[in-house]
Amino acid sequence: MANRLKLEIVTPEALTYSAEVEMVTLPGIEGEMGVYPNHVPLMTQIMAGEVIARKDGQDQFLAVGEGFVEITAERVAIMTDMAILAENIDEAKAEEARRRAEARLNEKLDDAEAALVNAALAQSLAQLKVKRRQRGG
Repeated sequence: MANRLKLEIVTPEALTYSAEVEMVTLPGIEGEMGVYPNHVPLMTQIMAGEVIARKDGQDQFLAVGEGFVEITAERVAIMTDMAILAENIDEAKAEEARRRAEARLNEKLDDAEAALVNAALAQSLAQLKVKRRQRGG
């Protein structure tokens, strides 16, 4: 297992992804972060965005929400509020969610409502980015 990582992505609903991978790219709070086997131990926050898992030489794309990642030499464990494989993203629903969230931001919202709307917007944008990359544009 020296040249592989166990990638596990957990949401409140379920274990969304679990596989042995060669590399993982994460949307860190200070930018994109690549993780290879034997990485130094680290726990950090992730932003809504794209996770790329390289498995058997092929890249698999997932849209994720905000959360945390724990990295060890052999394992990457992501705890997030959303994780969807690119092929499972409904682009029309994600686009509609983006439009609704942007419209709500124009309303007078308290801080808690604004935070929820911004999180929903970030999730829909992450889904659209991943889906459109998979589609090639």
